[in-house]
Amino acid sequence: MKHSGWVTRSPMHAARSHFAAAAYEGRIYVFGGGGAGFTSLNSTEIYDPETDCWSKGRDMPTVRSGTVAAVLDNRIYVIGGGLKLPDGRFQFFRTVEIYDPGKDTWTNGPDMLMPHDYPASVVFDNHIYVFGGHHPDATNGGPMTDPGFSFCEVFHRGDAAWREIAPMPEPRFAHAAAVVNNNILVMGGAGLRKEGFINFDLIDSYDPAADGWIDSGIRLPWPAAGLGAIVHGNRLFIIGGNSGNKIENRAACIEPNLNNWQELEQLEEGRIVMGVVTIGNTIYILGGRGPDGKTPTAGVCSLNLL
Repeated sequence: MKHSGWVTRSPMHAARSHFAAAAYEGRIYVFGGGGAGFTSLNSTEIYDPETDCWSKGRDMPTVRSGTVAAVLDNRIYVIGGGLKLPDGRFQFFRTVEIYDPGKDTWTNGPDMLMPHDYPASVVFDNHIYVFGGHHPDATNGGPMTDPGFSFCEVFHRGDAAWREIAPMPEPRFAHAAAVVNNNILVMGGAGLRKEGFINFDLIDSYDPAADGWIDSGIRLPWPAAGLGAIVHGNRLFIIGGNSGNKIENRAACIEPNLNNWQELEQLEEGRIVMGVVTIGNTIYILGGRGPDGKTPTAGVCSLNLL
């Protein structure tokens, strides 16, 4: 596979991390997230790759970070998340709000069964799947004291409510998910264990038809919490994340037979808790935090896959 190098694009209006991002009809939509000092946001930004320009959309009704986005039936579902309260504790949400890109309007969706802050999510066969995240009881101590959450649930467009599915084998947050060969791969993430805080290289495979989990038999090329992941041309791409040693600037992809990782051009600097989407033959990395793991950025870059 040939590819060009990373290209710098116009930055977002607001620096942010832990936000929801989705591609729809050739544009990229960004919702909420954590800004300076991890103050949670509710702003909406829209990027047009053709003009390399950002515009503002209608604010999301709920201020929150740690959300995920899912495109279903020409709408963008913004799911879960939470916010840091003035006293330093966290509040996590079951909230689902639905954005109509054509009308620039919001409506309320069905609440999830459980709160999910910084989970992983995919859309497969007209279902939205949400996996894990921060544990609902981990509202006082912060991420480094959180064992993670194994609870998973699914929403079908014809249903009025979410439904519980088999829990993840390994509770975690700050992980990523992608659909490969009709299975959902859930990869990376982090959580506190008896032996200490761990950044995982695990890739577990969920079979929606069987509602069951198996070990995928492969591992990430580096442990990664807060990584980006996307599928393009049936290849799985992963980018950045916290390996436990540093904020990685590496990127890699794996072929459909899932045998070997291929390293791509490295980013200019490490990136974590960012948005990753694809439009056409281009992968876009949006915002997140840089090498210090603390400071949010508005920076955007892209990689064209030839």
